[in-house]
Amino acid sequence: MEIFLSPEVWLGAGLIFLLRVGDMSLDTLRVLFVMRGKKALVWVLGFFQATIFILAIGIVLAGADNPLNIAAFAAGFATGNVVGMLIEERLAIGFIQLRIISPRLGTAIAEMLRGEGYAVTEVAARGKDGMVSLLSCSVQRKDVSHVRSLVNQVDEMAFITAEDVRPVRRGFFRA
Repeated sequence: MEIFLSPEVWLGAGLIFLLRVGDMSLDTLRVLFVMRGKKALVWVLGFFQATIFILAIGIVLAGADNPLNIAAFAAGFATGNVVGMLIEERLAIGFIQLRIISPRLGTAIAEMLRGEGYAVTEVAARGKDGMVSLLSCSVQRKDVSHVRSLVNQVDEMAFITAEDVRPVRRGFFRA
């Protein structure tokens, strides 16, 4: 039990934890950039992620008899996933395709969004209770909350869905 009182043991476990948080944060970002087709950035992130992983696993295996090292490795893995997600949310890189459904105010929503510089495609559609406007709007991820608030100003009951998209060719994307 005295082994857990040693500062070296705690420093080692802390180092393992920090290395693993860094490794998994990079891994989370790398996977997200794979989905966005950023090859060069994915290569760089993968290189550094693998290097950090090898350092961390080497320390764990050298002290595999210490359960604190194993716990630090696992805790760093879990924490790194969350940290990577938080970093990616802050970066807000990429585009989101918004689908806005409004039973009565679709044209007013489209005009509001166009007035703010967003491209909107309107389609008449039939919903469960009759005709609705189906609006399609591709926006930068950082603009999603602003667009949502604009839509809510016009129609608080509008149904909004979002999905990640990769622009392929042409069209209008607000800079």
